[in-house]
Amino acid sequence: MFTIKICGVTIVADALAAARAGADAIGLNFFPGSKRFVAPARAREIVETLPPGVVKVGVFVNADEHDIRGTCESLALDAVQLHGDEPPELLGRLADLPLVRAFRLDSRGLAPVDSYLAACAALRAAPRMILLDAHVPGQYGGTGATLDWSALSDAKGAADRPPIVLAGGLTPGNVATAIRAARPAAVDTAGGVEYAPGKKDHTSLAAFVTAARAAFGL
Repeated sequence: MFTIKICGVTIVADALAAARAGADAIGLNFFPGSKRFVAPARAREIVETLPPGVVKVGVFVNADEHDIRGTCESLALDAVQLHGDEPPELLGRLADLPLVRAFRLDSRGLAPVDSYLAACAALRAAPRMILLDAHVPGQYGGTGATLDWSALSDAKGAADRPPIVLAGGLTPGNVATAIRAARPAAVDTAGGVEYAPGKKDHTSLAAFVTAARAAFGL
């Protein structure tokens, strides 16, 4: 669905800067507890100004199915990212939507991810992509903590997993190294290109996209 996503976009100017830089997706965070929460009215302004071809991803944390569907339909979002503790059964009920399931990896590595995906497969509800973030107790993401990238390149079980979106502490300075080490299908950043939560630094944003595109060979 995408290769380079700028998440936590809260204003039109930052969305347009991401598109100009060459990012092919932005994330709009609808979790009220997030520092990067964007209200639906502001989100509408953002999506209406985006050029064609930029994937609009709605980020939800433990939201109700009805609210997820309503937001997606109202804003014509292209994908849904579930970033909380959502069970496989919710993915089953939302299986008609393009889904990205986020996982916060701890010391157990990918084993819990593969168990979860097996449950989704049994429900015929496999997500289109999975996003791997760092586990920080009590936080649902956007912490700036990084993963052990080299551990993610292990081919064991890779054939049964959807494409991986690498997140967690990615910056213009480390994204190329992360791509080479983890070999993901896509990357995602929020705080790594900000001067304040929800406020993107356009120079850093452009540098991030340039470095990521080069590492992907785009």
